[in-house]
Amino acid sequence: MTEIDFHFNAVDKVSHACRLLRKAVVAGGAKVVLVADAATLDAVDAALWQFSAVDFIGHCRNNSEAHVLARSAVVLAAPGASGLPHQQVMVNLGDAVPPGFERFERLIEVVTGDEADRVVSRARWRHYAERGYALKRHDMAGGAA
Repeated sequence: MTEIDFHFNAVDKVSHACRLLRKAVVAGGAKVVLVADAATLDAVDAALWQFSAVDFIGHCRNNSEAHVLARSAVVLAAPGASGLPHQQVMVNLGDAVPPGFERFERLIEVVTGDEADRVVSRARWRHYAERGYALKRHDMAGGAA
């Protein structure tokens, strides 16, 4: 069953996602699919190119050529995208439950302190809880990833 973690009180979803991706990929060797709307994907893509002078986080879009997808540690995808190359970790920056999350070993939901974001995250929490998933809560108010 998919492990689900909620990272609450992130100051900014994009910067939190970049730190999370660095930790998962560089330190942990994980393969990650990050799902979000098009504007957020563009912001994450740009931020990853500038994030660290030391740790490059290889990434591509889900519609990249197969050989690029196979070599990329991070795949940026719209919710419900098909043909994803792996199912290890999914990071959700969107408002809805991402279709196909149950195929992944782990799902990480990123939630800011914004009240509207918190409201939609509570609906996702209920969705997972009602289906019997064990949920872990991580308060990011201290700024850790």
